[in-house]
Amino acid sequence: MPTPTLPRATPNTRSDARRNRALVLAAAHRALAEGGVTVSLAEIARRAGVGAGTVYRHFPTKTALLEAVMQQRIDRLTGLAHRLRDAPDAGRAFFAFCTEVITSTHRNQAVCDMVSNDGWPRELVRDAGARFHSALDDLLIAAQRQGAVRADLTLADVLALFTGCVAIQRLTSDHELARPAALVLDSMRARPAARVTKDRNRFIPRDETPSRNETAASHCPICASPIRSTGTGRPARYCSAACRQKAHRRRRAAAPGPC
Repeated sequence: MPTPTLPRATPNTRSDARRNRALVLAAAHRALAEGGVTVSLAEIARRAGVGAGTVYRHFPTKTALLEAVMQQRIDRLTGLAHRLRDAPDAGRAFFAFCTEVITSTHRNQAVCDMVSNDGWPRELVRDAGARFHSALDDLLIAAQRQGAVRADLTLADVLALFTGCVAIQRLTSDHELARPAALVLDSMRARPAARVTKDRNRFIPRDETPSRNETAASHCPICASPIRSTGTGRPARYCSAACRQKAHRRRRAAAPGPC
């Protein structure tokens, strides 16, 4: 008696599966943005125009679906950051990206809340978050080099400001950036140094503006080696590229996710 053979997956079968998965994810994005995490998988299947069994084949649990939704959203933002990385106007690119993060995140706040309160992030989302942090840091450094963003701003600062701006954005249903959130973003811009004078007597004004060189570090905060001044450009913060990379990894490990 011949041994029965299983039907092989054809290219069309794989293409249909990819299309159905994309339909389910798109429907999940819309449903979660409108109804929050209480929306059922059956409702998502209805919106996607597929059977409930199709949803369960791709996402056996609602947690798996939520994780995939979060990873896709974070990866979309990371892709945008990569496209903006080589923009001629690095400052404009940085603030455009910040605006997109804030205005898109508040519409997915229910999913972000679950990520924060249910033992997440899981490995898939954590890896997506690490890629997001790296891409955002590249934009920040490029904007600082062009003098568009204040030099003392760190990646952790930006992520914390995102959290506050998203909370502000939730107070309005408008898809445009709320004015209070815009004011917070404006605080990240570099400002020209103001000259401060104090009249110590009635006739002789005295310029008490501090020297800009006071902010330069003399020793590397990672290995404590002396930092050599190049005499041009922004003062170095680390003695070598290796120490700078170590500092970046420490900031990234300590920083919260994009939610």
